[in-house]
Amino acid sequence: MHVRKPYFTILLTLVLSNLGKAQVFQYESVTDELLQNPPNEEWLSWRGTPRSWGYSPLNQINTENVDELQLVWSWALDDTGSAQAAPLVHGGVMFIPAPRGVIQALDASTGDLIWEYRPGITPSIDGSDREITSEELGDAALPAEAYAGVGRGVQKNIAIYGDMVYAATENASVRAVDARTGLLVWESQTADPSLGYFYTAGPIVANGVLVTGITGCERYKDDVCFYTGHDPLSGEELWRFSTVAAPGTPGGETWGDLPLRFRAGGDSWQSGSYDPVLNLVYMGTSQAKPWARAVRGTDGDALYTNSTIALNPNSGEMAWYYQHLPGETHDMDETFESVLVDVEGQDSIFKMGKLAILWQLDRQSGNIIKATDVGYQNILDVNPVSGVVSYRDGMIPRIGQQIDMCPSTSGFKSWRAMAYSPQTEAMYIPITLNCELATFGPTEQILGGGGTGPVRRINYPHHDANENLGELLVMNIPEGDIKWRYRQRAPINTAALTTGGGLVFVGDWNRYYYALDAETGEKLWQTRITTSAQGFPMSYEVDGIQYIAMPAGVGGASWSSMLPRDLAPELNRPLSGNSIHVFALPKN
Repeated sequence: MHVRKPYFTILLTLVLSNLGKAQVFQYESVTDELLQNPPNEEWLSWRGTPRSWGYSPLNQINTENVDELQLVWSWALDDTGSAQAAPLVHGGVMFIPAPRGVIQALDASTGDLIWEYRPGITPSIDGSDREITSEELGDAALPAEAYAGVGRGVQKNIAIYGDMVYAATENASVRAVDARTGLLVWESQTADPSLGYFYTAGPIVANGVLVTGITGCERYKDDVCFYTGHDPLSGEELWRFSTVAAPGTPGGETWGDLPLRFRAGGDSWQSGSYDPVLNLVYMGTSQAKPWARAVRGTDGDALYTNSTIALNPNSGEMAWYYQHLPGETHDMDETFESVLVDVEGQDSIFKMGKLAILWQLDRQSGNIIKATDVGYQNILDVNPVSGVVSYRDGMIPRIGQQIDMCPSTSGFKSWRAMAYSPQTEAMYIPITLNCELATFGPTEQILGGGGTGPVRRINYPHHDANENLGELLVMNIPEGDIKWRYRQRAPINTAALTTGGGLVFVGDWNRYYYALDAETGEKLWQTRITTSAQGFPMSYEVDGIQYIAMPAGVGGASWSSMLPRDLAPELNRPLSGNSIHVFALPKN
């Protein structure tokens, strides 16, 4: 479905026909300048700003008073899927991405609902309120035969720009919702969901363009994964960049003789970052599929999988790419957040994937500056200067032969994003310490076949973990040495949040939120909630009061299912409880 009508005509129709059905509030349009330099009290991008620091400069809550934090409101999200929410706050309103494409706007100081958008339910553009049938939705309806890939239904983040909120959906479309009313403005289909395509990460706004990366590329089909750029007013697709190199194109030879239909992977699990000076948006791609080289039938580099890719957001042209693990063969994604930090006068981008190697690249050229292996993995060696990797003897999987590898296919690092603090010049990284006896199996090389492998897993604790699964690893930038580690039995299950109050906030699988001293690692506050902490914490201010918003949720892939069950069976969590919990200091 692709609704394209003049935006202001649509907005006028919607507002006039729906006054009284949703609260209308004062709203300031979000400009490119506002996104790049947001007020301290707002949180306008999924990691605060397009630089993806996960840092709030607010300091009303600090190391001296954080132990006084108390719950001021909470909000339940739908339990129809996994929740990994990254809320936004603008003009005193919190915009929450909920499972299955639901978006809700709440008063950020009270938690009162202002509006919600619910897919398949109107108000429609003519103002009528009724449920839409699957026949009316047509291509936008999720087909019954659609492949239920890992993460389908998750909506990690949304974007806000101009007068609209933007989302990417589980049915492989990008949509715009009016930020004042919650009414659908346009929806643009980018791929066929019955082929397995879907989104888990939302768009990033880069120089007036919505840039979004799709996933669901495990199965063999006559198509590949991609990024797209969309016009934010109309939804028109402006460009498309394929993340798998086709035969006869630059990089195509890195897949050997495989025809395009048997080149899978290159998914995007996480939203990107943006440098307005260079006008480059930085996106990540996941590994090639199937995971093991022996299973997918090529030992080439398989471009552009497991890469960081810099694109011009207006043209979609690639400025550079850096492939972290050429020919990756263990499911060691490098697709996660890109943190833009200037270090000693050098414009840098920092990445970390499942192997817990911290990569520092030059933002303009993509050249390697430094690769720092923290020493937890046993799969490969990496040159710290050149970044060249070489697999250790016996560590390249063969079909049906067991290998002993650290980490497991869950990885040490995953979608739970790291945060940077300019106060300490350190990176705060959620880690899960685990290993695996892995046996990779065959798959059919036919259309609809492929997939991830499969792999038979026997999980076990990391030898250095002392039965702890969870770690917050803190690394000094640019030195790359360890500042401190915080370890515990339960996996840390959220992204990290750093603040101007000298704090770092995280949450765990065992239902705890807590705050640590960002300089020393001392735990200063904790509280327990209904189910696992899960998602992307953030901070904001309304009427002079600073708030900390912490999400909770179920699902979350093997970090949140298989590993706690196998390695910490005494821990339990409820199977429902998707929610947002908001904390503040007591009023004087």
